[in-house]
Amino acid sequence: MAQRQGFWREPSGTPTSEAIALEAWVREAYDVLSEVATAYHAVITTTDLGERVQAASDIRTSRPPAQWLGKVLLPVAHLCSRNGEPPLPALAVDPHSGWVGEAYDDVLRVAERLPITDPIKRETHAAQARLECYRWAGSAPAGGGEPAPVPEPSGRRPRAARAPGATAAPRTPRVPKPPAPPTKPRIAASDRPVTVCDRCFMAVPATGLCDNCD
Repeated sequence: MAQRQGFWREPSGTPTSEAIALEAWVREAYDVLSEVATAYHAVITTTDLGERVQAASDIRTSRPPAQWLGKVLLPVAHLCSRNGEPPLPALAVDPHSGWVGEAYDDVLRVAERLPITDPIKRETHAAQARLECYRWAGSAPAGGGEPAPVPEPSGRRPRAARAPGATAAPRTPRVPKPPAPPTKPRIAASDRPVTVCDRCFMAVPATGLCDNCD
C-alpha cells in the first residue's frame, strides 16, 4: 500500500484539508493540555502532543509536528486568553531540551507582551506560567506551589573532577581560520509569523481569507 501524504481521516484514509485538520487538533490540544495540568509539575513533549491530537481526532498527517503544531498552539493560547485561563501551551516542551523555546513567543504576543530574547528568562517565565496552569487545574499544593526548576541547557555537562596532583596537558595552539563570508539568513516557511483570524482564532492561509469564516 502506498504511503499516505498530506492530511487524511482514519481509518478510511479519506483525504482532508489542513484547515479542517487544524480545527480538530486545536480542540483536542486544549483537552490534552488541560489534562496535563491536572498533574503538578507535569509537562508534555511536542512529539507526544502531536501524536495524541492526531489519535484523538482520527485525522493524521505525513508532516512532522514541527511543521504544524505551532498553528495549533497559537489558537489554543487565544482560547485560553479569551476564557481568562492561564496559557496552557506553556506545558508543551521540546522532547530533547525540555524547554518551550522560541515558540513561547507566540504565547507572549497573545498576552500583548514582547518576546523574551534571553533563553533562560524565557524558560523561567514559562515555568511560572505552568505553575498558574497547575493552580487553575487544582493540582498545585495548598500553599500554591512553586515553579519547577528550568532544565539545564542541552549539551552542558559538568566537568569531571581532576585527580589530586594531576596537571592538565598542554593545549596545542589553534590556527585561526579566515572569516567566512556573510550569508543572508533564510527564513523557513514554518518559522514565519502565523496570521490568526480574529473571529475563530484559526490560522489564515496566504489568500488572507479565513477558510472557516469567509
